[in-house]
Amino acid sequence: MENICLFGDSLARGVILDSKRMRYGISQCCFAGLLEESCDVKIENYAKFGCTIEKGFDIIEKHSKNIEKCDLVMLEFGGNDCDYEWEEVSKNPLGNFCAKTEINRFREIYEKIVGKLISMGKDVVMLSLPPIDSERYFSWISRNKNAENIKKWLGSISYIYRWHEMYSNAVCSIARKMKVGLIDLRSAFLEKRNIGDYICLDGIHPNENGQRLMCREIIKYGI
Repeated sequence: MENICLFGDSLARGVILDSKRMRYGISQCCFAGLLEESCDVKIENYAKFGCTIEKGFDIIEKHSKNIEKCDLVMLEFGGNDCDYEWEEVSKNPLGNFCAKTEINRFREIYEKIVGKLISMGKDVVMLSLPPIDSERYFSWISRNKNAENIKKWLGSISYIYRWHEMYSNAVCSIARKMKVGLIDLRSAFLEKRNIGDYICLDGIHPNENGQRLMCREIIKYGI
């Protein structure tokens, strides 16, 4: 049995939005659990809701001894790093705001994490970011806020998609640079004609169909 340590954010934790109660919860169809059911693997899931790459670095440091015992480390970061404090944007559409983790800082810390894991002799595989549904995401982040101000600051709602994609592209380039494994989850979603069938109403978290899709892609990779 292969032992895997999984680090990441709510996507890797299996968090989905309950469309009836409009509240977040952990799905029984998390890709990590599905992998354990389908493959001869044991996954220690250290992913955290709201986790950025900097918080991820601290968590990985904390669990170094556990990592030493595993065969593979799987990494999934970026969705929170590219996010903004939308309440502040809503109040000041002419303001100059920064993402939670600036893109170059994101690259720097991610490369540091991968380098550390390689120095420990670990096999590493990185996950690209599933795409967001920009219309749904805009509706979600602007609820109970000044939507027009947020849209004015963005310039275009589609900018959210492009900004998010830049962080996914960074993940892919880091994997190539560091010569570690990459599972392109993004392309698996983009191939679908009705991508909304795989994403929650918040526009960013994969729903249970999306979690199953991620599981299939990871299995295809050879986990």
